[in-house]
Amino acid sequence: MIPYIHEAEFFPSVPLSAALHRPVAEQDVLGDLVVASAPLDASVTAGGPKEWMFADWEEYLLAPQSLHPYAAGPNANDPEIFHMAVRLHPADRKLSVPEWAEIAHRLTRVAGLADEHTCRWVALQARPGRLDVIANLIRDDGARARQPYPLVRALVEECRRIETDLGLVPAQPQGGRPLTVHLQAQRPLLPRPVTEQSPPVVAAQLATLMCQLADETNGPIASVRGLVEQAAHRLEELPHSYGPAAGRRLEWIARRLYGIQQDLKAATADLPAANEHAAHASHVPAAPHPASARRSR
Repeated sequence: MIPYIHEAEFFPSVPLSAALHRPVAEQDVLGDLVVASAPLDASVTAGGPKEWMFADWEEYLLAPQSLHPYAAGPNANDPEIFHMAVRLHPADRKLSVPEWAEIAHRLTRVAGLADEHTCRWVALQARPGRLDVIANLIRDDGARARQPYPLVRALVEECRRIETDLGLVPAQPQGGRPLTVHLQAQRPLLPRPVTEQSPPVVAAQLATLMCQLADETNGPIASVRGLVEQAAHRLEELPHSYGPAAGRRLEWIARRLYGIQQDLKAATADLPAANEHAAHASHVPAAPHPASARRSR
């Protein structure tokens, strides 16, 4: 199961349409595509969620801005509409509606959307093997949801637990990978140690190299993984039938690259100075946030 956080929006119509992956009208009834939602109160539209139209869900998710017009995020113009999605492995079994609902509730709890002051959210299962959750980050008490940092890591860890609990295909399968050291290919060679170098010195040099490879921000594997993820997300939005299928395959390739990075970290954890090199490699100074233009509703 692979999680993905979409870019935040100001209006829920954009992520709702993206989740359905088809043109929609305000009168469209989402029906059984809705597998779970935040607890509803008497202030919302009459009737059960299964009977709501697209316009009802849009109004429901927009309501917190009207109820709490002065609620704001870290920046005054941050979008309030949050959209995350998870995708199953192509070989996974077909899940039941209660299982999708369980996944939705667990992910919203981890994402900070369903604590003592819940946010308004809806979970849609409109595409095979995929669940979309759209939420308004303004809670019912007028404050903004407190989401964990880094959110992606928290979602990935919960997805691993869900895979175990529901018997799903893991995104990072156990077992060895084929070795490439014996393949005939052009690759840079490691410098041979000089006679005077002690074993700890050589191990520290190799730990430095491995930590550079495993660096999730500036390492070479991270660069390849980022390009693969970008290609996957662009393919997913193509209207042609081959796009989403190719995008899913690329997402799993990106997940395997992430697994390789984690394996490299684990392999060098006990080498001399590995912790110091890893901390240095993962430290990136925060870039200044560009000034954002104020929006109008």
